[in-house]
Amino acid sequence: MKSKKTLVIGASTNPERYSYKAVNMLVGKGHSVLAIGQKAGEVAGVKIQTKAIPVKNIDTITLYLNPVRQRDYYNYIIESHPKRVIFNPGTENPELYQLLELNDIQVEVACTLVLLTTNQY
Repeated sequence: MKSKKTLVIGASTNPERYSYKAVNMLVGKGHSVLAIGQKAGEVAGVKIQTKAIPVKNIDTITLYLNPVRQRDYYNYIIESHPKRVIFNPGTENPELYQLLELNDIQVEVACTLVLLTTNQY
């Protein structure tokens, strides 16, 4: 399996959160991971940044933010030009789907944990 550079937006240090589980599983499966969250911290050796960080060659952005909070990241996501954006359960956002598709970025409404578990990531 090829490593996919992944940016997790909405990362958390709380082990109960799905974003925490996703960072752990991504690292465990050998993917290069960057993370942005509300609070600084570290998960599985990945530092959580509290501000949008410059990124290059991102394969996937996986979202763990509700649609209202995603608005602050619209330009950042588009300018990062990932190959795809995964909208995990609860993050569905038709407004952002449209913007991404206009910029030739694949939209995937799925669960990162399920994709990783079933080797479909």
